[in-house]
Amino acid sequence: MMKNSGVININKPEGYTSHDVVARLRRRLGIKRVGHTGTLDPMATGVLPVCYGKATRIIEYYDHDWKTYEAELELGKVSDTLDSTGEVVEERSAAGVTREDVLALEPMYRGTITQIPPRYSALKINGRPLYKYAREGQEIDIDSKKREIEIRSFAFTSIDIPTRKVSFTVTCSKGTYIRSICAEIGELLGTGAVMTKLERTRSGVFEIVDAYNLDDVLAMNDEELEKIVIDCDSTIINLRKLVLKEGSEPFYFNGRKIEPRYYSSAGSDSFENANDGDIFPDLYRLYDVHGEFLGTCRMLEDGVLKPEKVIGNRD
Repeated sequence: MMKNSGVININKPEGYTSHDVVARLRRRLGIKRVGHTGTLDPMATGVLPVCYGKATRIIEYYDHDWKTYEAELELGKVSDTLDSTGEVVEERSAAGVTREDVLALEPMYRGTITQIPPRYSALKINGRPLYKYAREGQEIDIDSKKREIEIRSFAFTSIDIPTRKVSFTVTCSKGTYIRSICAEIGELLGTGAVMTKLERTRSGVFEIVDAYNLDDVLAMNDEELEKIVIDCDSTIINLRKLVLKEGSEPFYFNGRKIEPRYYSSAGSDSFENANDGDIFPDLYRLYDVHGEFLGTCRMLEDGVLKPEKVIGNRD
């Protein structure tokens, strides 16, 4: 029998929206509660964790996960969408640009930087996605939506001046627009640039080497599918562990607060996945003495636990 909740690490194919992937998996699983973590544009491929069942409740805990991308851009073009899927509005010469010119930009893309979102993006203003305003030709003030993002690492991996193709890898925080980085690199070089390829190779604990192609997943029978489903608690490594003492589970499932004498620590965990080390200082994963995941809880100042997201089964 299939697990009634969990996470599947999908390698999103090009040409699909993240919603398309969710819709197809929803039909395959026969369950309504299915959601993805971290939108990828249709032209992008790579890691797209999809949660189903009660596991959809932990999606918000992925918000601060670091994400790694491999991208390619082409110098000499400017498009309305900042990538190769849009209308080319300007072509410029890339003559004179050297490998050294490109490499000199690397230090600019480390640490905290400010970005203005693309006009063609799903970011909402007044309840509507920006891309809808853009398609209708409406001018909208996007400067007000500029935001600070964090870049942990950035490096050019290939610079081919004759073909005007440049590739790089970047590890960054939520909300980073890679095509904006591509376009900005083009502007800094004076040539313009459009993003031509994008693959997300990692998102939190999820890696591309462990991701499954969507068509392969849809073709699996229940027994095969169950083998690739990941228990959701193992994916939220930025929450520490606590263990409830035996017989205390009803307190948790009934939504009652739990005093310190009814639980114990499960030791320390790694927080390498989190942007600033400990981003959920008062949230914990809660287990019973048999190692069964019960859900998450919030620790109050006096050490008392308050149930947050109840995920485990009462029986």
